[in-house]
Amino acid sequence: MVLFRKEKALYEAATISYLSQNSSVHVPDLFFHTPSSYIGPVMILLFVNSERSMSEALTSPGQDLGEIPVLDPEISEEDLRTLYGKMAGLLIKLFEPTRHKIGSLVEVGTKHSVACRPLTQNMNDLVCKASVPESVLPSPQQVYTSADEWYAASAAMHMAQLLFQHDDIVGSEDEYRNKYVARYLFHSLAKKGQLSAFGFLEDNWSVQSQSLELSCPMPYGLDSFRLWCDNLRPHNILLNEHDHMVAALDWEFAYFAPTQFSLDPPWWLLLQLPELWPSGIDDWSQVYETRLKTWLLAMQDEERGEGINFPENLSAYMRESWLSGRFWLTYATRKTWAFDTIFWKYLDERFFGPRDEKIQESQYWKARVHLLGEEAQRSMEMVVERKMSNAEEGLPVDWDPDTANQLLQEALGDDSESQS
Repeated sequence: MVLFRKEKALYEAATISYLSQNSSVHVPDLFFHTPSSYIGPVMILLFVNSERSMSEALTSPGQDLGEIPVLDPEISEEDLRTLYGKMAGLLIKLFEPTRHKIGSLVEVGTKHSVACRPLTQNMNDLVCKASVPESVLPSPQQVYTSADEWYAASAAMHMAQLLFQHDDIVGSEDEYRNKYVARYLFHSLAKKGQLSAFGFLEDNWSVQSQSLELSCPMPYGLDSFRLWCDNLRPHNILLNEHDHMVAALDWEFAYFAPTQFSLDPPWWLLLQLPELWPSGIDDWSQVYETRLKTWLLAMQDEERGEGINFPENLSAYMRESWLSGRFWLTYATRKTWAFDTIFWKYLDERFFGPRDEKIQESQYWKARVHLLGEEAQRSMEMVVERKMSNAEEGLPVDWDPDTANQLLQEALGDDSESQS
């Protein structure tokens, strides 16, 4: 199913145009685009001659192109540092353009402005995979002026997935309580403005901050925001015969996002998503940490001579992001289907302290339910009851917008603002 076709075409064309005029990032030449025609949205780009993608350069020689790419475990340190360095140079270039709003770019004449909602890969998946009604997503003209606002909006969409997705395999009551408690607490922290400070020098609320010394200051909520693309990864980077970068493709899920996103090391160092790693996410984390050392060296190579207008080098921020778990905070913010595993495995105890060792994983909610308050606990039980009954009866296919939004606001608490 192709969703948001007009928006995707409009925003991608504006992003390519913006980058070609305001950065040194190599993008294809944009010949023509229109959000509507008799065949739908159209965008014509100049063909880019290339030898291979960055992903192919990083995978094992002879790997089947039909297989999911994975970083070659035998790649030499020198080659890896060189290829990582090219990607690091690209991220440094993307860090330079700034805007004062979070949202997608639109082009009016020769000018570009952030005037529409951030259209994310996760939003697309929520509607396509979970049948979340579009009425509970941010409205098309919604933009945000602080990182905390976007964290809260993202957390609300995680709750929407729990409420509206029909589960083919019925979960247990404890499973749904785990999901509810994680989502409610994440949203509550976002509303309090605490997520944007997590993992930075200013973090004075998490239990972790009492014992972990950090030096990098946070980007403040009203500061400039950076261009981010959910789909930026080695697969979409084209190289010539000398492995020089000739073009970065696929900008349909690009938007100006909290600067916090750009201060994390990239998730794609191993090419494969952590939640899809064959040996599990813990093994992914261990392998990632070994490659992160090479990435940070490559980033430092590229930073030499670059005058980045920021308190610390990006490599320093990225190092502390992994150390503090801020990497996982951003990933959980962007990825609804990975959220539960990441929250309970990598964030919960950093936020709130150690859990009772006697509590089983299936009942982690018991360790934190006291943080919800009586009203939220009642809402949790109502959500659980509804999920168990809907598993047998099925959920409505077409939600009334007012009903859907009311259901979401009740689950989040009375202090939540409507997303529409």
